[in-house]
Amino acid sequence: MLIPRALREVGMSAIHFESYTEARAHLKELLDAADEGRVATVRRASGCAAVVDVERLRRYLSSVCASRTEVVAEADGWSIFIPGLPLAADGPTFDDAVNEMVCVLREYADDWQQRLRLAPNHQDNWGLVQLIALSDDRQLVDWLVGVRQ
Repeated sequence: MLIPRALREVGMSAIHFESYTEARAHLKELLDAADEGRVATVRRASGCAAVVDVERLRRYLSSVCASRTEVVAEADGWSIFIPGLPLAADGPTFDDAVNEMVCVLREYADDWQQRLRLAPNHQDNWGLVQLIALSDDRQLVDWLVGVRQ
């Protein structure tokens, strides 16, 4: 088997391809490196991109994007909000409010992808948006209520 130049130069601990054409020709090696948690990058004219295992990235983001969720019991139910973000939800029960907040998070992530990523007061929420996009509803609920993932 011909060993890609990237593997010869960097060694077996990391993998780097100088072009997406080279990466495409060695896609299996690139994805295997990501699955194993090794550094895996591809250079393009506009910069360099990392290929990362989704679950590893999601777990990492859930640990560094601490949920700052605040919950308030009210006479007619529960309210949930995240200070510093325009995100709030309510419901007649705690579970309903949490589930509604999952929907609010998904809407925010969609809005961020479409337009908010360019707004100065939202640009730094990249990690949160990635966490939302990479998580299923149960994982988001666990993150909101502080269950260690």
